[in-house]
Amino acid sequence: MTSRSDLSPRPEGAFVWAWLPGATAPVVAGRVSRDGDDYRFAYGSSYLARPDAISLFAPELPLRPGWIPPHDGMKMAGCLWDASPDSWGQRVIIARLTGREGSDASTVDLDRLTFLLESGSNRIGGLDFQRSSSDHEPRTVSASLEELHDAAQALQAGELREDLARALVDGTAVGGARPKVLVAEGNREYIAKLSTSTDPYPVVKVEAVGMELARRVGIVVPATKVIRSLGRDVLLVERFDRPGDGTRRMMVSALTMLGFDDFLGARYSSYPDLLDILRKFARSASGLGRMLFERIVFNVAIGNTDDHARNHAAFWDGKHLELTPAYDLAPPPRSGTEVNQAMEIGRDGDRRSRFATCIAAAEAYGLTRQAARDIVDRQVTTIREVWEDAADVAQLTRLDRAALLGRQILNDYAFFE
Repeated sequence: MTSRSDLSPRPEGAFVWAWLPGATAPVVAGRVSRDGDDYRFAYGSSYLARPDAISLFAPELPLRPGWIPPHDGMKMAGCLWDASPDSWGQRVIIARLTGREGSDASTVDLDRLTFLLESGSNRIGGLDFQRSSSDHEPRTVSASLEELHDAAQALQAGELREDLARALVDGTAVGGARPKVLVAEGNREYIAKLSTSTDPYPVVKVEAVGMELARRVGIVVPATKVIRSLGRDVLLVERFDRPGDGTRRMMVSALTMLGFDDFLGARYSSYPDLLDILRKFARSASGLGRMLFERIVFNVAIGNTDDHARNHAAFWDGKHLELTPAYDLAPPPRSGTEVNQAMEIGRDGDRRSRFATCIAAAEAYGLTRQAARDIVDRQVTTIREVWEDAADVAQLTRLDRAALLGRQILNDYAFFE
């Protein structure tokens, strides 16, 4: 790619388009605009006049006229920034706009509106960002998985050509730090998570086995499968925000629900606080505490400490929140014993990745301690019973299995009292 030292002026605003519940085409909901160092939002008058208009997320952007500033400590309403590219997508956009890759890319300072306007339109959730209020022009590029995989490998090698950079546009706004692209089979859409030559362990297979184990202990997760592309493993994860009928489902992250921006959220996020918000906006709070508790126990069981507030989300329909299927259940490498979850498990601030921590917090989830112990015992027993079958589906080698079970998965520390 050809580098250029000067970028076009930073955009001052963008129009926010939304897929309303049940709709197969988007409408203009409003405009996000630069306001000093922050970004404010206003609904359009034509949108407010619609009988089917909904708030993009009522706690942040209530359905009313006038400019709405972000909450204190936020640069932009979280429900808008949830649709932004994460570190992988940002790398692609920086490379495409400036030609800078690798460590060179860290010197590029792009603003939030640029990232929103340059990332793909097939982003997570039901929003998109456009320069026009009258014409929605999707930023999409048709390419095969092999072409997309080739482009991703070129970016990581610092050899991304302009044509390859364009091919990666679609996958720039699906979150995460690792390389990923979007693919479709019929009316089903998938996030394809790619392995790389620098992976120190079989990353995508480890996530695959995490998802398989979750499914077997009764946690709702999207369909997944491991395939091969360009001689490397790829994990396909079916998109649960795309029902397959042309509609899109709005979503907000736990970070947004908790009212945090990226940096504060990592430090102060709490599962009980998240549950309080989910209960407040749920159609029915029955069983919600148990559902969230089971996910926490499972993260502890498989050693997944990457359970930060961006790795939890809920569907939003204008009035209600509903937990999405669980995702990103990938235990990272583990060399020691004591580790902590990314979010507080109990109301006392305890994050220690132990079943005892979960059981001590049972009351916060509407459970007795005995019910909490039963959940732990059932998950541990199930994981041990189905381990080989789940590992077969994830295509783990014998060496992979030996490295995982008893280390990341069902590590002794989880059983400490």
